[in-house]
Amino acid sequence: MSEENGYGHPYGCSVEATLSVIGGRWKSIIIFLLLQNEVLRFGELRRKIEGITQRMLTNQLRELEADRIIDRTVYAEVPPRVEYTLTDYGRSLEPIMLAMRDWGAEHMHVAQAEEDTED
Repeated sequence: MSEENGYGHPYGCSVEATLSVIGGRWKSIIIFLLLQNEVLRFGELRRKIEGITQRMLTNQLRELEADRIIDRTVYAEVPPRVEYTLTDYGRSLEPIMLAMRDWGAEHMHVAQAEEDTED
């Protein structure tokens, strides 16, 4: 643990702490999908997230589970069934995820308008 940042923890600021949990290309998408769907199985997540590999999805889910954002439930069936849900703590990210969705929609609109004026 670094004391150099003056906070006595590994994050420089609260934004850095948030991004350490939800940052990257896939985690926010996983969280948003679980906000929209109460429960999703691994295969469902993989089908819904275009471009993610099985290995990457597995790693991202493990990290989200370690950060207590999602719960993983394994059912003793053949073949095994694994379901993912948001924890209550994970659900506390909902306002952040909705704000990101809204900002992203506005950004896409602005970017498209700029592109249209360049043509």
